[in-house]
Amino acid sequence: MLKIKCVVIDDEELARTLIKNYIDKITYLECVATFENALEALSILKSEKIDLLFLDIQMPDIKGTEFAELINTTETRIIFTTAYSEYALKGYELNALDYLVKPIAFKRFLSAVEKLPKQETPTANFIIIKSGYDLHKVMYQDIIYIESNSEYVNYYLENGKKIMANQSLSKLESKLPTSFLRVHRSYIVNKEKVTGLKNRELMLTNEKIPVSDSYYNTIKTQLFNN
Repeated sequence: MLKIKCVVIDDEELARTLIKNYIDKITYLECVATFENALEALSILKSEKIDLLFLDIQMPDIKGTEFAELINTTETRIIFTTAYSEYALKGYELNALDYLVKPIAFKRFLSAVEKLPKQETPTANFIIIKSGYDLHKVMYQDIIYIESNSEYVNYYLENGKKIMANQSLSKLESKLPTSFLRVHRSYIVNKEKVTGLKNRELMLTNEKIPVSDSYYNTIKTQLFNN
């Protein structure tokens, strides 16, 4: 089983130590680094694939909720940690995996990290799509975008083909490689197919995809920052 790589950000040393100790108790977790300041963590998030971020909310310079808007929450999932329960709603709006209120008990910590899918094997370069009674083997590079349609999703491919499957877009999102990015509650796009951003629309191969306000900053950071 591959280790789930974690980073802890909290301005309180005791809180950082507690979370790190909890991480060390779980065999499938690995604490890569801890930081007192969220901005110090930007370099490691850009240079290394971090799977899970334990992020305090009330910190100097930049709040955890503000920092979360700067990073790719599809590639790096977030568990907020804070002494203030009133921030919970904002945390879930930012697609947080969970929200832990201090003091954090180990049992509650464990229930939060169990929500993250285990990484059994490296990601393949294709996906098997079940459409009705048919199975389709599709290379990730051939997918332009994926659209939610009620309890179904539609895969739009380079060759103009569309494949419909009975799936949840949210569950699918956690299984896709980092070359895909959620840009709207109804859309996931292949980042390699994006050619531009105009107002609140992404330009793809012969397509325009709407962008939600909650994903806008992440999109600009992930796709349009050199």
